[in-house]
Amino acid sequence: MKDVASVGVAARERPEADLVVAGCFEGESPEAAGLESKLRHALDRLAGRGGWKGKDEQTAQTDAGPDGPVVTLSGLGARKDFSPAKLGRWLCRVAEEARIAGARRLAVLLPGHAETGRAAAERVLRELALSVYRYDRYQSEADKANRLEGVAIVPPEGEEEAYRGALERARRVAAAVAFTRDLANAPANVASPAWLEERARELAESKGLGATVLDAGELERRGMGGILAVGSGSAHPPRLVRLEWGNSGPTVALVGKGITFDTGGISIKPAADMDEMKYDKCGACAVLGVARAVADLELPVRLRVYVPIAENMLGSKAYRPSDIVRCYNGKTVEITNTDAEGRVILADALAWAAEERPDALVEYSTLTGACVVALGFQAGGLFTPDDDFAAELLAAAADGGERLWRLPLYPEFLEEMKGQHADLRNSAGRWGGASTAAAFLSQVVGETRRWAHLDIAGVANVKADHTPCPGATGFGVALTVSWLRRLLG
Repeated sequence: MKDVASVGVAARERPEADLVVAGCFEGESPEAAGLESKLRHALDRLAGRGGWKGKDEQTAQTDAGPDGPVVTLSGLGARKDFSPAKLGRWLCRVAEEARIAGARRLAVLLPGHAETGRAAAERVLRELALSVYRYDRYQSEADKANRLEGVAIVPPEGEEEAYRGALERARRVAAAVAFTRDLANAPANVASPAWLEERARELAESKGLGATVLDAGELERRGMGGILAVGSGSAHPPRLVRLEWGNSGPTVALVGKGITFDTGGISIKPAADMDEMKYDKCGACAVLGVARAVADLELPVRLRVYVPIAENMLGSKAYRPSDIVRCYNGKTVEITNTDAEGRVILADALAWAAEERPDALVEYSTLTGACVVALGFQAGGLFTPDDDFAAELLAAAADGGERLWRLPLYPEFLEEMKGQHADLRNSAGRWGGASTAAAFLSQVVGETRRWAHLDIAGVANVKADHTPCPGATGFGVALTVSWLRRLLG
């Protein structure tokens, strides 16, 4: 298995490859200026064929002579419709088709566009590096599959220097995204709470991060009743991992939900698609991926990462609807639905993170199906009371090629989360569910002003019918690294 491609930047005049794929917008000619003559002539022949329009996913292929590469002209559709998401899907498709065709070295010729210019160089290179990612370690014949040995970008004219300057950063962030995907894709019979803790410890040891782990006994001693309650039905005890990096710069806290498998507990989920509940740990995997990227990039930031980990199972000791749980900050929570467990474990982790007074706090979780109803699979939900912080995160998401959409935190949502016999209840029912969940979290962030909740339920993983690269996406790593770099100037 190879998680990321060996990606490079090829000289425009003569890319070294056995397959060259040139993107071409609908109604336009391929951008062949600066290419060696045999490649220019091959592209001209393809564009001159009857029926060639450059429509989305249209392809035409020829060779560039006896000693030249195979050349493919690939339609990108209308220029005005081109987006980071479309570019990512195109690169993934091109790499998969090249692999199936038996190519070893692929060069991708980019046309000029706002989404391929110098400002987008790092994102494009990262997407290309990840285009070969497959989670196939449990497939017995995976080693026999064709593999691309090298993948290169041929930048638009005049952008080669910018692409070369972004290459090393792109490689490191791509490696962190692949690491995040590997963690998230791991099946629940492997990825227990103890397993995820071990992966966090390995990350800390290999990258020089400090690590603290609170086991069930320590959680009880500290009064972290939320994590204990959610993990009580499982044979695998819960825990809370804290990683630490850096001793200079702003203090940033990241919190990620780590439910290694979510049956829903006593409020059990329907059977359909329950296999996807291994992805309920994607928030935790994302913050671990960010920690890896920050260490690899040696960013001068005081990073504090908090990962509450539990498995939400049915059992004789499982928590029940009507239970009242006391969280780390003293707030009591009336359980009305055991399938609203994410906010319950996050309550302890967020309260601990807020207690350490960070300059900014960002939390990541596959928290609600309601967010998927609102935004589909196209964007993560952003909740924060701070307009400036929202603008920072939205800009960083756009820069990183990941979509966020801000959703409301009206006071009325918090009113709905007040408990009958406790301070709060963990579920207020169906309507406005993404916002009521965020309102619940607002009660455990203490006096932290710059805090944000990212509901990534719709974007943390993708099905095979939507991409040739199904499974976990690693969403959140790129946008957070982009935000941190902007924060640091």
